[in-house]
Amino acid sequence: MLTCSKLISQGQGLAAVLLKRAATVELDWDVRQKSRFDATDSQGRALGVFLPRGTPVRGGDVLLAEDGSFVKVLAAPQPVLRITHCSAHGTPFDLTRAAYHLGNRHVPIELQPDHLKIEPDHVLAEMLTRMHLIVAEVNEPFEPENGAYSAHGDHGHGGHGHTHAPAPAAAPRGKPIGVAVVGAPAAAAPAPHVHGPGCGHHH
Repeated sequence: MLTCSKLISQGQGLAAVLLKRAATVELDWDVRQKSRFDATDSQGRALGVFLPRGTPVRGGDVLLAEDGSFVKVLAAPQPVLRITHCSAHGTPFDLTRAAYHLGNRHVPIELQPDHLKIEPDHVLAEMLTRMHLIVAEVNEPFEPENGAYSAHGDHGHGGHGHTHAPAPAAAPRGKPIGVAVVGAPAAAAPAPHVHGPGCGHHH
């Protein structure tokens, strides 16, 4: 068995020619959501995948085997429910409502601009139909969202990540940080924000 203990997200940094030559392995979500599993690649090699716990494998990711070879992961088509809004009786906003209710039930959801996907569930399908949504049984790859607090739930653009921490405040011109300005009046403390009569806005 060939051990794979490293994953290259979406094959970032690998030359196209290497990806073209790489073996492939086609897996459904039930397997790919696990961090440790066995599989057989397109070359007939038995693979033992041992990734850090909580690491889901996505279609397009590349596994690095212990012999230095690459194995590209393909998301296998599987039975899912494809949910779209009904243009005759609703609006695209109905999908937002559906995602909210499904999220309250902790259901894995694939989010797309014009549809949602979930694993087959006749109770949820009935609920969604009552919400005037169109529910179709299809056989397609399934790539649900990571949890917001997942180690792999960060987002990036074009292969680079970014944080949303506030930028440090710039020092006033002519007044270096850490140097007192003689004669300068002390800054007045901001008035507290009061919620009550006369605050000027409704609650």
